[in-house]
Amino acid sequence: MDSSNFVIRVFEFVLLIFSLSFHECAHAWMASRLGDQTARLQGRVTLNPAAHVDPIGTLLFPGLVIFGPLFGLHLPFMLIGWARPVPVITRNFRKIVRDDNMVSLAGPVANFVLVVVSTVVLLVGARMMPGVALNSFALALNNPVSGGTNGLLILASLAILVNLSLTFFNLLPIPPLDGSHVLRNMLPYNAMKMYDMVGGWLSIILMMTVGGFLMNLVVSPFIDLLYRMLIQMQPQMFLLQ
Repeated sequence: MDSSNFVIRVFEFVLLIFSLSFHECAHAWMASRLGDQTARLQGRVTLNPAAHVDPIGTLLFPGLVIFGPLFGLHLPFMLIGWARPVPVITRNFRKIVRDDNMVSLAGPVANFVLVVVSTVVLLVGARMMPGVALNSFALALNNPVSGGTNGLLILASLAILVNLSLTFFNLLPIPPLDGSHVLRNMLPYNAMKMYDMVGGWLSIILMMTVGGFLMNLVVSPFIDLLYRMLIQMQPQMFLLQ
């Protein structure tokens, strides 16, 4: 077992747990700001993972996807995860539809904020350590590298990959994902009732098939663009080596 590969996967696992906690904390904070204190009273306005962890969605499933290949177990699933849903009582809101949409979108927006911050860190690192930044990003993508890397830039790279996936995954209009709440609030009554029937195994199948396809369409171009930016920031002499 490659020790560096194992360490990268540990970083990725820890970042996923933190990112999911950040996501749920954002839901709880926004609900509290808009008048529903249910989640706050249950201690969910916190970044402490203990308040948000779901044994299967936060630990078991992502753990199998991340660490499985190290032991010969290759699951045909994308890296996703979920935490315990934040309880929301919409009747506590002043404007139910608007406020429910804002609470639903708070989670994906929080993950995208982490993407932006991590991208800034990586690009600043690319200015200061161009070759090291490119190698760090390549290592996060499981690509072979021949030069030095930096722990902070590896973490920033992994944070981009994890949070970009969480952002767009949760925006999918598939119950019970956040995007489904927004779409549901836009539907007429009869269509809403039919939409509410989508769930269980059908939701899981849609997330793993259609969801994975759509995420790849959105996430891959962003990753390719960032990779090209890092390459273009390399000194000419470094590129010729």
